[in-house]
Amino acid sequence: MRWSRARTVSLLIAPVLVVAVSPAHAADDFYRGKTVQVIVGFSPGGGYDLYARALARHIGKHLPGNPSVNVQNMPGAGSLKAANYLYNVAPKDGTVFGTFDRGLPMERLLGRVEGENFDATRFTWIGSVTDEPSVCGFSSRSGIRSWQDMKSRPFSVGGAGATADDQIYPTVLKNLFHLPVRIVTGFPGRAEMVLSIERGEIDGLCGWSWSSLESRDRALYDSGKIIVTLQLGVEKSPGLPNVPVLGNMTSDPKQKAALKLIFSRLILARPFAAPPGLSPERVRALRDAFDATMRDPEFLAEMKRLSLEVRPQAGAKVEQMVKELFAYPRDVAELAAAAIKP
Repeated sequence: MRWSRARTVSLLIAPVLVVAVSPAHAADDFYRGKTVQVIVGFSPGGGYDLYARALARHIGKHLPGNPSVNVQNMPGAGSLKAANYLYNVAPKDGTVFGTFDRGLPMERLLGRVEGENFDATRFTWIGSVTDEPSVCGFSSRSGIRSWQDMKSRPFSVGGAGATADDQIYPTVLKNLFHLPVRIVTGFPGRAEMVLSIERGEIDGLCGWSWSSLESRDRALYDSGKIIVTLQLGVEKSPGLPNVPVLGNMTSDPKQKAALKLIFSRLILARPFAAPPGLSPERVRALRDAFDATMRDPEFLAEMKRLSLEVRPQAGAKVEQMVKELFAYPRDVAELAAAAIKP
């Protein structure tokens, strides 16, 4: 009788134990031995590439099964090629995610849909490593040293494509503030633009991520070869206390609202997204691994060495933000769309 009762208890407990550990084993079995691909929509050497490679070096140990993680650069059309690939072609199983220009989620809202084959609200948003100021920076030889110079002296800047920040932001300056700017487009990435500035082929960039300038091109800034004249957006960054912010250059409330919509992309400074349609288990695994990486002491130490900012936005928050952007008033969206129109 005593043996029979013990056996009965063990039979009742056993299924519970199996159910408790099965999901973890299933996740481990899926990722173990696999390679996760991180797609970067720009050429090597720029800010997006630096952030992606740093993340890739650490996120694998936080994914169940500890898969290897590789980075693949896929430049083209200001990262539109990579975004379309992630949405339409990449496997929807959690083995591929990537990063592309932070402004792409807002393009459809602003009436710019050419070449865009995705719905930004349906991406599986994994998170953003940081929010980030963006600036206008010019070579010292250009003679552009202030907002007043930008208003009165013709200047040229580089751009990666119609959907890229460094082409949209100078377009806004031209359309809303009537600055005499000429945009030289078609650069595959930031590294090529910086080289063009050093050669004297263009005067500068408007849409230069402050973290990229601080890390990748710090020597140019510290030596005075690059002068930062303007913060792009509506809020001043604590790291640039003496540089004026574009939002303060207008007193028109509707213009301010349009600028806020246009520059909301700076909150999504370094976004990472996976294809739509992932299972809830894969979404949870990727988001949990991203969040754990953002707290990883080894990752944070490396980011500090690289002078890269880490002010993470969780995937669920990014997803909510993208949906909220599409609820902006129509008249504000129309003004913003007109401001970014080439």
